Amino acid sequence: MGIHELSIERFMPLNEAECSDRIQAAKAKLGERVAILGHHYQRQEVFKHADFSGDSLKLSRQAAQSNAEYIVFCGVHFMAEVADIMSRPEQVSILPDLGAGCSMADMANLAKVERAWRELSAVLEDIENTITPVTYINSAADLKAFCGRHGGIVCTSTNARQVLEWSFSQREKILFFPDQHLGRNTGYRMGIPLDEMVVWDFDMPQGGLTKDQIRKAKMILWKGFCSVHQLFKPEDIDNFLAQYPETRVISHPESSFEVCQKSHEVGSTEYIINAVKQSPAGSRWLVGTELNLVDRLAAECKADGKHVHFMSPTVCMCSTMFRTDPQHLLWILENLVAGKVVNQIKVAEDEAVLARQSLERMFALG
Repeated sequence: MGIHELSIERFMPLNEAECSDRIQAAKAKLGERVAILGHHYQRQEVFKHADFSGDSLKLSRQAAQSNAEYIVFCGVHFMAEVADIMSRPEQVSILPDLGAGCSMADMANLAKVERAWRELSAVLEDIENTITPVTYINSAADLKAFCGRHGGIVCTSTNARQVLEWSFSQREKILFFPDQHLGRNTGYRMGIPLDEMVVWDFDMPQGGLTKDQIRKAKMILWKGFCSVHQLFKPEDIDNFLAQYPETRVISHPESSFEVCQKSHEVGSTEYIINAVKQSPAGSRWLVGTELNLVDRLAAECKADGKHVHFMSPTVCMCSTMFRTDPQHLLWILENLVAGKVVNQIKVAEDEAVLARQSLERMFALG
C-alpha cells in the first residue's frame, strides 16, 4: 500500500509555537537529507528555520552543492524552478505553497514573448543577429529556455550591468524582460540615453511602438514591474531627508527611475545588506526594498546604533512570498519524514537544457 499524503488542512489551525517546535523536530529527523532555503523577503517565522539564506540564485547554487536530497525553497515558484534546473538529477526541488508566484514574472509569459519576437522580426532584418534577449532571474523557466534558444542570457540585479555589456558585445540591441525598471536603471548608468530605451507594451500590436522607434532603440524594455518596489515614491525620499538630512538612501534597482536617481546607492538585496552592515556606527539609512528584509536588517543593526528605515509610509511586502507560512513548511517536512514528497517542482528536461545554457552564459561572465 502506498504512503498517504498528510493533508494541509490538518496543519493550518496550528499556532506558530507548535509549528516551530515540530519543524525543528522534523529537521532533526531528516538531517542533511533536507536543505531549507530562505529568501531575504520571507517572513521571520519561516526565515528563522532556513539552513541557507540569501537571494534566489545564491540559494540555488548553495543547495546544488549541498548533500541534500530535498531542497525546500521558501520563496516563489521561479526560484524553485531555478533550484531544480541547477541541482543534481537526484535532488528534489519543493515549494511549500504552490500559490507563491511572482506578479512581475507573470507579466512576461512565453506566448507573449514569442509574439513580440515575431513582431520585432517583421521590423528588423535578421533578428537573431540584431537582438540579444535578456531575462531577469525573476522569470519562468520557459523564458530562460527562450533566451537559451536565441543566444540570450539571464541576469540578476547584481550582475545586470555585466550581462548587458556582454549582450551588446554580441548584438546591437537588447530585448529585456520582465522588469523594465532594472533594465532602464542599469542601461542609464551605462550611458544609454532614456530616448534609446523604449517600453514594449505586450497588450498592444507591435508593442505600441512605431517601426522607427524600434529601429532607433538600443534597449526594448518589457512593460513589467515589481508591485512592491513601485510603492516607493521620490517624495518619500524628499520628506525623509527634510527631517533627517544626514540619511543615506539606498534602493533596489526594481524601483522606479526617479527613486533610483534620488538614491545615494542602488543595488541588489545582498548589496543593500552589506552596505548597511558595513557602514559606520550611528549611520542612518532609508531603504527601498521589501519590508521583511528591512525589518530584519533594522533589528540586526540596532546594537551598532544604526537606524534603518523603510522607505514607504505604506506597509508593503511581497504578498506572494508571504504565502509561505510555518504551517506549509511543517506540512512539507512532516510529509518528507513520512516518506512522501508533496509540491515537487520539476522543469521538463528539454526546457531545463536550454534554460541551463542561458544561465551558464551568465556564470561564464564570473
